[in-house]
Amino acid sequence: MAVINLNKKQFESEIGKLDEKMQNKVAMFGTPIEKIDNEDVEIEVFPNRPDLLSFQGFKRSFLAFLGKKTGLKKYNLNKPEKNYKVTIENSVKDVRPYTVCSIVKGLKLDNENIKELIEIQEKLHITVGRKRKKLAIGIYPLEKIKLPITYKALEPDKIRFIPLESNKKMSGLEILEKHPAGREYSQLLAGKTKFPIFIDANKDILSMPPIINSQLTGKITEDTKDVFIECSGFDKDILNKCLNIIITVLADMGGKVYQMNVIGKKREITPNLTTEKMKISIENTNKLLGLNLEKKQIRQLIEKMGHNYNKETVEIPSWRTDILHEVDLIEDIAIAYGYENFIPVIPEISTIGKENKKEIIKRKIAEILTGLNMLEVSNYHLTKKDDQNKKMGLSEKNKEKFIELEESKTEFSILRTNLTHYLLKIFSENIDSEYPQQIFEIGKVFKADKDIIEDENLAAAITPGNFTEIKQILEYLSKMINIKIEIKETEKSKAYFIEGRVAEILINNKKIGFIGEIHPKILKNWRIKMPIALFEINLKEVFKELD
Repeated sequence: MAVINLNKKQFESEIGKLDEKMQNKVAMFGTPIEKIDNEDVEIEVFPNRPDLLSFQGFKRSFLAFLGKKTGLKKYNLNKPEKNYKVTIENSVKDVRPYTVCSIVKGLKLDNENIKELIEIQEKLHITVGRKRKKLAIGIYPLEKIKLPITYKALEPDKIRFIPLESNKKMSGLEILEKHPAGREYSQLLAGKTKFPIFIDANKDILSMPPIINSQLTGKITEDTKDVFIECSGFDKDILNKCLNIIITVLADMGGKVYQMNVIGKKREITPNLTTEKMKISIENTNKLLGLNLEKKQIRQLIEKMGHNYNKETVEIPSWRTDILHEVDLIEDIAIAYGYENFIPVIPEISTIGKENKKEIIKRKIAEILTGLNMLEVSNYHLTKKDDQNKKMGLSEKNKEKFIELEESKTEFSILRTNLTHYLLKIFSENIDSEYPQQIFEIGKVFKADKDIIEDENLAAAITPGNFTEIKQILEYLSKMINIKIEIKETEKSKAYFIEGRVAEILINNKKIGFIGEIHPKILKNWRIKMPIALFEINLKEVFKELD
């Protein structure tokens, strides 16, 4: 959760007096007050609402919640002017492949506005951006930039500029080694042969995302009237929504928003404030909330949360990152209705709760492995095609058959068939962390037959590690849960293991998985320099044995 500071005087001037009733309203909106004094109000914002991480964003949504300015707020976007262009070069595809950009003009910034901009930028970095891992945001004074702009990647020694809050030029590597921001975020560019930069038509470097802006072109002051904004990262949908959050805040500060031509593999115009439309069922709403709302009431409640409603269809603001399903809209209705207005009812049934036997077994396995100093991890059920197949060295002929999502909005478009590739992914993202690294995951995997088959797997991996060491872990686990396993040589194994250093794992002569050392070619695909040994088993037979 993020805590943001609001100016109390500004709050009372533009929203209303912060008496006890108003404070209660703020809490019921889902943003409880942490602290209040004569000058500031600290409120807590949950991670699912990054659009509330500024005074302007909070004010827009909260006024709707109070019933003062309901419905979807409309913003005007001006078309790109001459040279309002950003070119994305192919060199960034392996570093941070995407960017979305905008220009906002006619701002009248004071110390309070600048403080708000810096705060929302940093809060978005920490929350949605996962400490700049998923996205980085840059805001620059336009008067110091010559358009058009290029987004590209260069070798670190070819990058030289004065970073923010410094007085001498540094190379890309020097920034990572000597600058405070460089040292803090150096792991985000660890192992990269090229670093990304934004550069203008004068060949002046604007920034090296996700690390630092340039002192020359990257500092906003009270004299700044026009700004250039960019968001760079890996997920275009998240980048667009973050840009929308920022430009709507600047528009509410009185700025005039201009689109830009962003030219990569194809030409796009950003920002894009196109709304999403989603059906909502009156029956589902009443069933889930235990209410008896009519269409007119649902309209009033949904518009109090900043949406539009027409014919059981909700028009969702383009800056809301949290609305993924009908149930999210129903949650908004519950907030607008007021949790304090729900009447608690004791169910007319009597039940006795009991923990599922499978969950007891999984917990015991986890406790045993953590007792061996292994760290438990948890990954998404969705994964990327390349991660599951190409990076694992599986040819088109031998690739894992997968279940693909229709119209996926991200690269995470298939249900995972194994846990192994996710453990390798975690190792690849932690090459700068201390060794040895020992991790395991117990989680669901999926395969397609006539229907979708859902199984539970266990995978454990160590690096640096060899066959003998991972075999000892498996044998210790089997002994502690009192199950006899057999490890047997195999001629047919997964392509990502070293031939001769892999075996099948069996229970009662039934194959349940593989154990072995990962092939160097696969380690290279993941840019891992340490040897890895792992096993992955299906837990179905384990559950049967222990039932």
